[in-house]
Amino acid sequence: MRRVVRQSKFRHVFGQAVKNDQCYDDIRVSRVTWDSAFCAVNPKFVAIIIEASGGGAFLVLPLHKTGRIDKSYPTVCGHTGPVLDIEWCPHNDQVIASGSEDCTVMVWQIPENGLVTSMSEPVVVLEGHSKRVGIITWHPTARNVLLSAGCDNQIIIWNVGTGEAMITLEDMHPDVIYNVCWNRNGSLICTACKDKSIRVIDPRKETIVAEKEKAHEGARPMRAIFLADGNVLTTGFSRMSERQLALWNTQNMEEPITVNEMDTSNGVLLPFYDPDTNVVYLCGKGDSSIRYFEITDEAPYVHFLNTFATKEPQRGMGYMPKRGLDVNKCEIARFYKLHERKCEPIVMTVPRKSDLFQDDLYPDTAGPDPALEAEEWFEGKNGDPILISLKNGYVPGKNREFKVVKKNILDNKVTKNTENSSPANKSASPTPSIKSEAKLEEILKEIKSLKDLVSSQEKRIINLEEQMSKIAI
Repeated sequence: MRRVVRQSKFRHVFGQAVKNDQCYDDIRVSRVTWDSAFCAVNPKFVAIIIEASGGGAFLVLPLHKTGRIDKSYPTVCGHTGPVLDIEWCPHNDQVIASGSEDCTVMVWQIPENGLVTSMSEPVVVLEGHSKRVGIITWHPTARNVLLSAGCDNQIIIWNVGTGEAMITLEDMHPDVIYNVCWNRNGSLICTACKDKSIRVIDPRKETIVAEKEKAHEGARPMRAIFLADGNVLTTGFSRMSERQLALWNTQNMEEPITVNEMDTSNGVLLPFYDPDTNVVYLCGKGDSSIRYFEITDEAPYVHFLNTFATKEPQRGMGYMPKRGLDVNKCEIARFYKLHERKCEPIVMTVPRKSDLFQDDLYPDTAGPDPALEAEEWFEGKNGDPILISLKNGYVPGKNREFKVVKKNILDNKVTKNTENSSPANKSASPTPSIKSEAKLEEILKEIKSLKDLVSSQEKRIINLEEQMSKIAI
């Protein structure tokens, strides 16, 4: 007997939006016409690009700060033009990078408990693009390596620790780059471009390894992402404006392994991929649904699982890394859906009766520790992600917080200025004092902002009392 229904533990995955009091309300989500996700999430914070007059800004909220967000809530506001893309560093939950229309990339260090005052001073400004920067993505396994792509059709790979542009890929893309994605160990990147080509590039050799022209015939934007096995998944449009999902083998890009046609809609499909379960989630900009598929080695390779549908269209979408999920509830993905005025978490769950840890749903996943230092990667080394078990739920290590990166960045700046100093001095005395000074400064800032807040509330109370007395009279 041939099996009629394919066996899969993800066949019954279902999505559920959280209750209203667990949403983030009254947020003016950015209206910039740019096809990025507008939202970035990690196990500590959710960051959302917002409307800002006279420049660009984004909000950074601790995950537990749900409910109505006050209009005066502090923002990250150092850019002079609208922010187009943001991404958290995978190796440090307090470091976030942002790309903007002002042609710069900025890297920020968020205080441990979130912002108390608005932040306009980044740790480092990366200048090198001549047009707006719409794409930024951190290297998955090397510390402090950041890739940015701009509307000048250039890709720049930076060493954030020293603030230097190490690799510049010019003349590879004749038109606007739609997206860039690293492979699992960060040795290759794949790009989707307006000339309808998908390219697989070795950034350190600065060579194109594989290329497919007209991967999708339609003129609307495409997306390309690497899967764990090295294949490439693309979303795009057919000539008849039908949305497509295609799978490619990078060794032979002549024909796709498979193509799925979905529907006719003009929203760009943003793919979010989970390498542990091999499930890909497609969120269309302006759609009100999330479709999800499982990718396997057997035909038809891409298996439709289900659709999570809502009434409200999505303006953007954040995707929580695996280590931020609740393993006790069999949560396999969590999205942060942006509406016009709020951010709504959506939880994807596999129904299970047992309360025990489900190790088939949670194989060891990429942890927060980098496998390589930036210098090692630029010298040609590769490193697979360092995996962690989620058996007891992810607990952020107390020692590996953002201080390491702070030290790293400051150390590098110090060594850059005093290049003749001996290597022994690099990691010696300056760090503790710098660290404690920075911490003290942070605490003093926090105290000052609290004092300001108290005095402003005092004034408000006096005003209200005056108004009440007038009314009483």
